[in-house]
Amino acid sequence: MQTKRGLQLDRVVLLGRTFEEYCRYFLLKPDDLVGKRVLDVAGGVSSFCAEANKLAINVTSFDPIYFLPPEKIMERSEPDLESVYRAIGSVPTYRWGYYKNPEYMRELRKRASTMFLVDYKTHPERYVAGELPRLSFADGEFDLTLVSYFLFAYQDRLGYKFHRESILEIMRATRGEARVYPTVTFEAQPSDYIPRLQSDPALQRFAFTEIKTDFEFLVNSNSFLRVRRN
Repeated sequence: MQTKRGLQLDRVVLLGRTFEEYCRYFLLKPDDLVGKRVLDVAGGVSSFCAEANKLAINVTSFDPIYFLPPEKIMERSEPDLESVYRAIGSVPTYRWGYYKNPEYMRELRKRASTMFLVDYKTHPERYVAGELPRLSFADGEFDLTLVSYFLFAYQDRLGYKFHRESILEIMRATRGEARVYPTVTFEAQPSDYIPRLQSDPALQRFAFTEIKTDFEFLVNSNSFLRVRRN
């Protein structure tokens, strides 16, 4: 049996990511998104929603943790951040160019979750509780849907059927395109599910394209998957 080299997670963790990180992950140009409706799936405690709305980008964040009050969310996210911080420095599947070191990564994650918490309390209408593979939104409600560090990354926990149904549901609610980052697992290996999605008869009306970026933290994570209608 092959020894695992990546970050070992016993569940989906809550880690806050910033607006700048999202822009790097997904090659976002903020000026092009002003006035657009954007859905952040599995947004967790990221500050993307809070920061984007300040720039007149109409972002809604979707995650099962939004069933919880702010205090309970922090009770979960703070231990998650500390456990990842303690472990990640010794994991060989990360490149530290952007984050420099685990301490700076933790600082960014903490900054994001703090901004999230303020916005979550002030603008609860931006945060919709729910869980894939179902979305509680109308058909074509969003111009763009983003999914970061959920699909593909957790391939060992979320099966192929879950991925297929999630893509179908995301595209139902999206009139433009969806972007999923990264396209690798936490073992830094290309997801087995991408070629399966591309050849699945149920998804033939969609075009799947891997788009290269210049951002890489998890090794081989310098691309996202773009999903559009044919």
